[in-house]
Parts: sequence; C-alpha cells; structure tokens
Amino acid sequence: MITVHHLENSRSQRILWMLEELQLPYRIERYARDPKSMLAPPELRRVHPLGKSPVIDDDGLVIAESGAIVEYLVEKTGGRLGPTDDRCGKLNYRMFLHYAEGSLMPPLLALLVVRRLGLLGLPARKPLLKMFGRHLDYLDAELSGRPFFAGNELTGADIMMSFPLEAAKERAGLTEEHRHVWGWLGRIHARPAYQRALKAGGPYAFA
Repeated sequence: MITVHHLENSRSQRILWMLEELQLPYRIERYARDPKSMLAPPELRRVHPLGKSPVIDDDGLVIAESGAIVEYLVEKTGGRLGPTDDRCGKLNYRMFLHYAEGSLMPPLLALLVVRRLGLLGLPARKPLLKMFGRHLDYLDAELSGRPFFAGNELTGADIMMSFPLEAAKERAGLTEEHRHVWGWLGRIHARPAYQRALKAGGPYAFA
C-alpha cells in the first residue's frame, strides 16, 4: 500500500486528490508545521533528506517531488489521468505538468516572502502582482476553449496546477475576474474525489 507523508497546508494535498481519483488504497502519515516558522518538522528528514512533502512510499520505493509522483502514479495505473492520444493534448499535458512548479510557483513564493517582510516588502509587491497577473491572463485564455488544462478530461496536469492556483486566491489576487480559471477551480472542487481527499487530509487553507 502507498504511504503518503502529508504535511498540512501543502502540495501533498493534491497527491491525496490524485490517489482518490485513481481509487488507489493509501495510508497517511501526518506532519504538522512549526506554528512560528511554518516550516516542516525535522521528522520529515527521516523520510527524505530534504525534509520535503509530498513524499510517497510505495512498498519501499520512496518518491519525492509532486511532478515525479504524478508521473509515477499515471504509469502505475496504465496511463490513467495521463495525456490523451491527440498531439495537442499531449503537448498541453507535458507543458502544464512542468509549468505549475517551474513558472507559476516562483512568483507565488516570492509574494509569500514579501508579505512576511511587512512594510519592507511593499515596494516589491506591486511588480510581483503585475507579473503574476500576466500568468493569470494567459491561463484564462488557455481555459477559454477547454474545461481542463490538457483537454476535455481531467489529467495529472490539472492535479499539478491545483495548488498554485488555489494559493493564488489567497495571496495573488485571483478572483472571478479571471472567469475561466475561476470556473476551473469550481469544477475541480466539486469533484467527489477532491472532497474525499479534503476529508482525508484534514485542514487545508487553500480550498
């Protein structure tokens, strides 16, 4: 059985969601953040040297990094939640699978740091929000012609994109103004598997 090393309010929530979508059995090892620093506890380093989450253990095979876990689970289930057969869908799947962490998360993390700096961070906040706004405009245009990031069906690309766009509601100005992105969030949040994952994972500030 798969063990998910699950840190509260983290990217590991989307792995729980994927497992629920795939209906794979799993168990959860829970970790709480330090209430002052909000960092992961040192216990996670016993699982992975970097003390990161998510990490899964599939009968002794330890896998870190959300994208690697998503690809592993797609392969494990014979391609479920993987790309469709059409060329455009495959390209979109691959691109958004990497875009989530490679392009979308860095400005979000910068905004988090800026916010924690208080008044010292104010000069940087406006240009960062402007930069992130360009991402939201781009994503809104992409979703104007299809319900999910790789096409007409949910895939691992949507799993990967969920955390940064949920976080964007909380810290980067995502509102109903970007109606296609907002609608996509509504669709994924309404899925029974997503709701089951929320119940299994416990408190999650971004849903």
